[in-house]
Amino acid sequence: MFGSAVCLIIVVITKRPRRLDGVSYAGYQRYFLTTCTAFRRPLFSDAVVATRVTEQLLHDAALLDFAVLAYCLMPDHLHALVEAQSERSDLQTFMKRFKQTTGFAYRQEAQQLLWQPGYHERILRDDEATESVVRYVLENPVRAGLTAALGEYGLRDPMFTSWMR
Repeated sequence: MFGSAVCLIIVVITKRPRRLDGVSYAGYQRYFLTTCTAFRRPLFSDAVVATRVTEQLLHDAALLDFAVLAYCLMPDHLHALVEAQSERSDLQTFMKRFKQTTGFAYRQEAQQLLWQPGYHERILRDDEATESVVRYVLENPVRAGLTAALGEYGLRDPMFTSWMR
């Protein structure tokens, strides 16, 4: 005899990416960053959410001595290329502040998490060209099929993409 079926969906949040042992995240460095929304929900398709996250990213970067060289808010993640502007620039402090501030504000309004725990960073070597990473960031909407050509995503919605500020 068949009774009622019960379906259960369990969503697992992955462990936070570890920072590299013995690496200083303070001082003059360039970082390519990626951080994803909780459960990879397309939260940045909402223009209000995208605008607030972008404004906070630029605010916190300036406050903590980082230049945002390029960024792109995809529907479910953020790519950013940032460059430390002083010896006191600390990537971990910057990302903690940015994600806490935006996450708290979003949770107050939506009663949901904004971010997955952690973020991924790649420290750019001195010989790596900034322009190639900027191109990678800006081409992300093309690779994802959100637009047909480089620059269209940002032109259609200027808050989503910026380059070489």
